[in-house]
Amino acid sequence: MGGEFNKYWWSCGVSFSCLGCGRCCRGEPGSIWVTRDEIFSIIAFLDISSEKSFQRKYMTRKWKRPSIAEKRNGECIFYNSDNHRCSIYPVKPAQCSLYPFWPSIFKSEKEWDRHSRICPGMNQGKFYSAESIAAILISSPFPDL
Repeated sequence: MGGEFNKYWWSCGVSFSCLGCGRCCRGEPGSIWVTRDEIFSIIAFLDISSEKSFQRKYMTRKWKRPSIAEKRNGECIFYNSDNHRCSIYPVKPAQCSLYPFWPSIFKSEKEWDRHSRICPGMNQGKFYSAESIAAILISSPFPDL
């Protein structure tokens, strides 16, 4: 491994495999930011007639930018608690696909450890090298995640 990553706590890599438990989709309230392209993909997937009706039913602006709404209990509005799956999985936002590879989680080992107490897929499974972690973090459409 190149020396350029030695300054990061994750310089030796991390392990993660999604177990499909849905814990990242529920729990503490948070933003699920979406791009305009993602909004249109979800609209098409759900066969919704207009962007305006989608925004009224499924979006919030409480986070100062377009975000998927949450249920009162903090679950994503698209989280299906019956089968513990995402009801828009084929078109889920990049933010969801990137979890736990968010810059905010990788800013410190303490943050990684805090999230790993919630997510059973962290610290096990597929190994990600520092190079692959850096590439994922750089590709994030939301660097302030």
